[in-house]
Amino acid sequence: MFRSLKSRVFYGWWMVGAGFGIQLLTGGLMNQAYGAYVVLLRDEFGWSKTMLSAGFSMARFETGLLGPVEGWLVDKFGPRTVMRCGLIIFALGFMALSQINSLTTFYLAFFMMALGSSLGGFLPLTVAMVNWFRRRRATALATMQTGMAVGGLCIPIVVLALETFGWRTTAFASGVLVLIVALPLSQIIRHRPEDHGLEVDGGYNEALARRNGDREEDEPIDFLPREAVRTPAFWLISLGHGSALLVVSAVMVHLVSHVNENLGYSLTTAGLVVALMTSMQIIGQVTGGLIGDRFNKRLIAAACMGAHMAGLLLVAYATMLPMVIAFAVLHGLAWGIRGPLMQALRADYFGRASFGVIMGLSTMITMFGNITGPLVAGILADVTGSYEIGFTVLACLAGAGSMFFLLARKPQPPARVLAMMGGPEAAPPAEAVAARRE
Repeated sequence: MFRSLKSRVFYGWWMVGAGFGIQLLTGGLMNQAYGAYVVLLRDEFGWSKTMLSAGFSMARFETGLLGPVEGWLVDKFGPRTVMRCGLIIFALGFMALSQINSLTTFYLAFFMMALGSSLGGFLPLTVAMVNWFRRRRATALATMQTGMAVGGLCIPIVVLALETFGWRTTAFASGVLVLIVALPLSQIIRHRPEDHGLEVDGGYNEALARRNGDREEDEPIDFLPREAVRTPAFWLISLGHGSALLVVSAVMVHLVSHVNENLGYSLTTAGLVVALMTSMQIIGQVTGGLIGDRFNKRLIAAACMGAHMAGLLLVAYATMLPMVIAFAVLHGLAWGIRGPLMQALRADYFGRASFGVIMGLSTMITMFGNITGPLVAGILADVTGSYEIGFTVLACLAGAGSMFFLLARKPQPPARVLAMMGGPEAAPPAEAVAARRE
């Protein structure tokens, strides 16, 4: 199979397609659809915004804590094995959601869904893409992650199913769909091209690269996890990513409620706003992949943080539909462009040998954005009766987060590598290294 594909289509692109499909289902059925479930669950059970936000945040907290373990499992056993287990848990979580009758059972079901979607999707898929691509890494990651955005375009269909068949039937059917579509797609995913007689990027000539003097740029040095966490770049990228997730997670949970209840538009209109936002996210991801492989990723990410801030302020104080539309455009583009650059930047800085563990460790920091965003917006909405103050606080924090990316310069090789190269005296001055690598 690999031999025949080697001469025709680089197998990495087949994996990108499979990852796109899995991300589409995850985004359309859970991540982007959660806001619609919030409205219906609150109507049926009378739970507050804070209670429903807590469910989302607690699940993110648990999966964030498991990030290092998940990263180690992916590096040790490969992404496909981990994904199969995760997708089964994901499907069972949806089926459990269809049977809930209390807040406790809701929390348990949603935890299963969040854990399953994590094990069965983003982290193992990202590790696979990083291992199979180098020169077009941002493009591959962006294309794969576009599936999540395309899933957002399915929100009007999910909303129609929720209104027509009810949330219980829709949840159970979602679990079945995961088993019959996403689980077979996971069979396409492989860990490293070298394990199957292939090369990164489908035949990148490393010897020629060394002769041309571009080995340092195109072949990042592999950091060990303990070496990566000792660099300022690891923490700055993680803090910047977490700042962005403050906005992203709050929008996922509360946008539909805000547009429907505070701004007075119908649930269908709210679904269309989400669809517009994710359309812009698709455009942003395609753009981000193209420019991320050519220009400075961290500067692009810093600019996107400003767009996140501006968009959230617009929707917080919206007095007319055009302001909501402007939010959808700004937030969607910023989310799309910035998203794939987070992982590409980590891979550029720390290499791919231990990428799963390094990425898993970073989730212990970024999870605070996923946790805090919905809680801040939900608690302040319950207290004040609107999302204005909560969205304003999160927007300002996201804007300040741009500084983390501006400061996150590429680290020097670890001492272990410098010693192999002939000691610190053999390395050029830090300023010269940083300037050349930027």
